[in-house]
Amino acid sequence: MTNIWVGQKVRLRAVEPEDWEGFRALEQDTVDLRNADIVTPPRSAEGFRSWTAERAGREPGGEAFRLVVEALSDGSFVGSVTVGGVDTRAGHFKSGIEITRDRRGKGYAKEAVALLLTYMFAERRFHKCEVEIHAFNDASLALHRSLGFVEEGRLRQHEYFAGAYQDLVLMGLTADEHWTAHPRPSVR
Repeated sequence: MTNIWVGQKVRLRAVEPEDWEGFRALEQDTVDLRNADIVTPPRSAEGFRSWTAERAGREPGGEAFRLVVEALSDGSFVGSVTVGGVDTRAGHFKSGIEITRDRRGKGYAKEAVALLLTYMFAERRFHKCEVEIHAFNDASLALHRSLGFVEEGRLRQHEYFAGAYQDLVLMGLTADEHWTAHPRPSVR
């Protein structure tokens, strides 16, 4: 069996304490609000170190989790993917992706999300993934459409930040839709 966590460009791995600088870079990118849920006051380096160390100390698995996206070319921190909003009875979950500004547009996000979906559909037996994307986030909308996600609805003027109310686009992808474009893991 090939490694379900490794693609051509990225590897998904657990959070390590030394990742704090990568997470700080993601949070400090307030010029590009496409990935922000809310702009918060700056956090100290120690705050990032303790936040990252706490996450690094968590047991793997669970309902909600975060993984680091690491570039295979140089082992550097590229971003993170998250799973949350898990409903095991209904068989769906929510996911999120953040990529550092200097690594966007290079295919890291697409591969990281595809790896995460393969894990959730093949190993965790979920049926559907849902994402919530701000309507002005053209890059994330295009990314998810390229992965086969379909727009299922829009919450108008749903969240307030950057001085205005923002629409939220709801998108979904079923396991069957994912498997039409991605190979199932093999035990050979």
